[in-house]
Amino acid sequence: MSDTTEPLPLDQLLERHRTELTGYCYRMLGSFAEAEDAVQEAMVRAWRGHSGFEGRAGLRSWLYRIATNVCLDALDGRSRRARPMDLAGPSTVATAALVELPDATWIGPAPDRRVLSETGDPADLAAQRDSVRLAFVALLQRLAPRQRAVLILREVLGWRAAEVADLLGSTVPAVNSALQRARAVLATGPAPPQPLTGPERELLARYLTAFEQYDMAALTALLHQDAVLSMPPYRLWLRGAADIRAWMLGPGEECRGSRLLPVDANASPAFGQYRRGPDGGHRPWSLQVLELSGGRITGLTCFLDTPALFPAFDLPDRP
Repeated sequence: MSDTTEPLPLDQLLERHRTELTGYCYRMLGSFAEAEDAVQEAMVRAWRGHSGFEGRAGLRSWLYRIATNVCLDALDGRSRRARPMDLAGPSTVATAALVELPDATWIGPAPDRRVLSETGDPADLAAQRDSVRLAFVALLQRLAPRQRAVLILREVLGWRAAEVADLLGSTVPAVNSALQRARAVLATGPAPPQPLTGPERELLARYLTAFEQYDMAALTALLHQDAVLSMPPYRLWLRGAADIRAWMLGPGEECRGSRLLPVDANASPAFGQYRRGPDGGHRPWSLQVLELSGGRITGLTCFLDTPALFPAFDLPDRP
């Protein structure tokens, strides 16, 4: 009996790769919105060029080649995105100034469901999750764009050196050299976090309660003594539980009465924060991404660009 299965239309074949390509472009660009735009551009180029494709290479490899070129073009001559901690030393509450910098300055958050595959080898999935955490994405931005592509393709996605060389129009020795230099940069970063434990989930529940009750004694008891608070698009950042508490009870006092909704962001614990308005209702205010280590909160990044962020994370207008 002959196989009468009809081949899938090209658009469906392309869509199968959208999530993984978005994750790749996010790691390359440090911005979820830019990653979505890059993937869409890659899809358009693939659609327009499919007649010349002729199956000479796997569709997935071909799409990654196109997406890589889109990202390299976008990164050409552009300053790298960063976290506030990469730009200056910490402020104190007394010296803090709310200096807002353009969106292109900052690494932004990404919704897990839009950048991470749900199926595959558990070890590969774990590596992919670690590689979208904010600290890792920040380290990636320190690499030259082609080094960045080499490291992501080799270390995160598991491509062979020959495959990466072919994609980049390079050689295996050049790819191996770029990978060695990239690894040296990544070695300066923090160790990858471990999966959440039961006590850490309890810690997050205590954090949610403490924040909503605005119990700063309870909240700061959950912080590491060197915990960091940052609030893109503002340049300032604070270090230490004492300064974070002073900020929350000073300039941050307007967050009293907020509500939090759990959300998945950057393979990390995260919350959508809704701040109470003058009418008593709650409005989107920030996306909080937490970093944990040793049973304490070590980092709290509050992204304040909520008009663009909340829809991407499927967060409602009201809590």
